[in-house]
Amino acid sequence: MKEQEFQIRTYGFGELACLYFPKCTKKSASRIFSQWIHGSPKLISMLKEYGWEKGKRSLTPKQVRILVDFFDPPDYF
Repeated sequence: MKEQEFQIRTYGFGELACLYFPKCTKKSASRIFSQWIHGSPKLISMLKEYGWEKGKRSLTPKQVRILVDFFDPPDYF
């Protein structure tokens, strides 16, 4: 069976967080994912170049690409 590739598209913040933390609730996954992001000033700077703001609920495909390049795709993909 061919492994599914991670699709770069617009994601809700919680939706993407749940892909990285599938065993957590959406709220917990979002909190942990936010901590990951805020742990890297370089990552925040890169995201801000493409319109990211703290508390924003959706991520553009470019922002998703930056996150996936930084963290690697979620494990189950």
